[in-house]
Amino acid sequence: MSGRTVMRAIRVANYGGPEVLKVDPKVPVPVPTDTQVLVEVKAAGVNPVDTYIRSGSFGTTGPLPYTPGADVAGIVSKIGAKVTKFKPGDNVYVIRNVSGGYAECTVAEENMVGKLPSHLSFSQGAGLGIPCYSAARAYIKAKGKVMQGNTVLVHGASGAVGLACVQIGKAKGLTVLGTAGTKEGLDLVLKHGAANAFNHKEQGYIDKVLEATNGAGPDIIIEMLANVNLDTDMKIVNKGGIIVVVGSRGNVEIAPRLLMFKESIVTGFSLGNAPPEEWVEMHQVISEGLTQGWLVPSVQKEYKLEEASLAHEEIINNSGTTGNRILIMPFGERVQCI
Repeated sequence: MSGRTVMRAIRVANYGGPEVLKVDPKVPVPVPTDTQVLVEVKAAGVNPVDTYIRSGSFGTTGPLPYTPGADVAGIVSKIGAKVTKFKPGDNVYVIRNVSGGYAECTVAEENMVGKLPSHLSFSQGAGLGIPCYSAARAYIKAKGKVMQGNTVLVHGASGAVGLACVQIGKAKGLTVLGTAGTKEGLDLVLKHGAANAFNHKEQGYIDKVLEATNGAGPDIIIEMLANVNLDTDMKIVNKGGIIVVVGSRGNVEIAPRLLMFKESIVTGFSLGNAPPEEWVEMHQVISEGLTQGWLVPSVQKEYKLEEASLAHEEIINNSGTTGNRILIMPFGERVQCI
C-alpha cells in the first residue's frame, strides 16, 4: 500500500508483565532522517533484555508508550538523503533501531544496518543483533586470553548468545567447551563447533569440565547466568583467567579471596556502552562470520506479532533454550512502509 501513514506495532503503555505487550494497529509509520534507513520488518528478535526493559527492572527507563525490540531483519523501503550503502529493495538486518522492532516498519541509523546474506532467512537475520554482537564483545573483554590453544567455557551455550560465543570462539582458534540443560541443547552446542558439551543440570559436571582442561580450568569463562554460576566460575577458572558476565537475573554471594588466589578477573558489560572502536571491531567479526559462512543463528521458535506476550513468557520460563526466539510477519505478505 503506497502512502500509508500507520502500521501495526506492539506498544507498552505501562511497565509490567508480558500482558502489557499490546498490538496497536494505528501507530504512525516512522520517517527516516537523512542518515537513516526505513525497513519493512519481516522478523524481529526477542531477547531477554526486552523483558527486563518491559518490566521496568533494567535500571533505566524511557518515555511511555514505546515499542520494544532492537533486532530486526527485513527489506529496505526508503533511505535518507545521506545514506550510501543501501537502496530500496535490499534485504538487511538491523542491530539497533530507533523506533522499535516489534512493528511492521522501523528506522535505524545506516551504521547499524547490514546486508543480509542470501543464505540466511529473515528469521536468522533477526537473530544477529544483540546475540551475536554480545558474543563478539565478550571476546573483546577477554582479549588478553583469546589466543589459539586456550580454552573457553561458555556457561549456558545453547541459547542465542551462547551459540554465537561457540561459533566465534571456534573461529578464533579457541578450544570451546559448552554447557546446556537438555540433550537437544547439548547436541546443538556440539553441532555449532564445541569440542565438548556438558549438562549443567547433572551433578559432577564441573569435574568433567576440569578433566577436559587437564585440571587447570578454562582460560576464559563466558557466563550467561552469573547469579547461579559465578561462585563456581571463580573456583574453576584457570590462574590468570577471565570471567566475562553476559547475563544475570539476581544477586550472588562470592568469596573475593578466590580472585586473589587465582589472580583472575571478573568483568561484565552492557552492549550499549561499547565505544566506537569496539563497534568497528564487532562489525568486523560479524562481517567475517557472515562472509565465511561460520556464523549462523539458530532459530528455536517463531511467533506471530500477536504472540509477543507468549514469546516474552517463554524466553524466561522454559525447560531449555536452544537458539533464538523470533517474531515474524506473515510470510508472503508485503507491508509497504511508504
